[in-house]
Amino acid sequence: FFFFDSLQDQFDNLEKHTQWGIDVLEKYIKFVKERTEIELSYAKQLRNLSKKYQPKKNSKEEEEYRYTSTKAFLATLNEMNDYAGQHEVISENMTSLITGELTRYVQELKQERKSHFHDGRKAQQHIETCWKQLEASKRRFERDCKEADRAQQYFEKMDADINVTKADVEKARQQAQLRHQMAEDSKAEYSSTLQKFNSEQHDHYYTHIPNIFQKIQEMEERRIVRIGESMKTFAEVDRQVIPIIGKCLDEITKAAESIDHKNDSQLVIEAFKSGFEPPGDVEFEDFTQPMKRTVSESSLSNSRGDGKSEPKFGGKSKGKLWPFIKKNKLMSLLTSPHQPPPPPPASASPSAVPNGPQSPKQQKEPLSHRFNEFMTSKPKIHCFRSLKRGVSSPL
Repeated sequence: FFFFDSLQDQFDNLEKHTQWGIDVLEKYIKFVKERTEIELSYAKQLRNLSKKYQPKKNSKEEEEYRYTSTKAFLATLNEMNDYAGQHEVISENMTSLITGELTRYVQELKQERKSHFHDGRKAQQHIETCWKQLEASKRRFERDCKEADRAQQYFEKMDADINVTKADVEKARQQAQLRHQMAEDSKAEYSSTLQKFNSEQHDHYYTHIPNIFQKIQEMEERRIVRIGESMKTFAEVDRQVIPIIGKCLDEITKAAESIDHKNDSQLVIEAFKSGFEPPGDVEFEDFTQPMKRTVSESSLSNSRGDGKSEPKFGGKSKGKLWPFIKKNKLMSLLTSPHQPPPPPPASASPSAVPNGPQSPKQQKEPLSHRFNEFMTSKPKIHCFRSLKRGVSSPL
């Protein structure tokens, strides 16, 4: 029974190994299914993303897509939609070419494996039955030989005893002959059974079991080849869509290269230009002219003797006052009571002073003359600052 137990162990080990192979195949099928689900989910997310950023119809967004940059972005969105379609193709092909085919193959593999191990166990049971028959025949032959030997000894004992009747001796002889015949029959049966068993055992170990093992090996090799082919298909499904995905990416690159910054800038210019002429140059305002003019005037008589009219504030030079001083402050400065009285003119006409210097009818000095006297007094800047701060200081 050692050989039978060893063979049974081999069958058990093979059964476990082939079951493990089926488990690996089913695990790979599950892996591919999850991959297809990921591809579908990814494609759906890409489509939703593309749809999310598509311009809404009859909205302000449609106007924005007249620029080349936004047109390129719209082309990118459309290509991403096609890109998502290729991932759907990957999922569909993997489902049909891998998971569908392998699922059917696994069912067939399970049935084939079950059949092979059924045949193996059947052959094992048959050889065990033959062995049991051989053992039974052997024990029967052994028992009959022992009984024949005892019957022979009993006959010889009876035949040697003078006190035993001839009838008893004859009966013992016949019994011994019967036992010898039974032993011979058992021997023949045992011999036949032994030959049969040896033949069955030879066929079992050299024909039936090797054939079953060969079938199991071929089944296992087909499984290994099949999973390898499925892995190649797994890669090939991806490879088939790479050119199309590459075209999508090429179109995105082409759209990016079509962006024309000059054209977009011109569109903005055309959209927002006002049509108005630009303003002219701002003229330079020379605030030093009054200073030069007042410094060149030596006295009131000279200015009056020339017969030139004094410049008036508020004329053509409106707005061209002393730098940083408002008009009302300048006027208050010139008419300030803290200013000393102006000196008399150098040469007065007789008609100008008929009643003397204290005459109330004396004509008042022009405002320009006071301005000139103020400008020639020192220090000018210091006085301006003092007046601005409200501090009276002698000129």
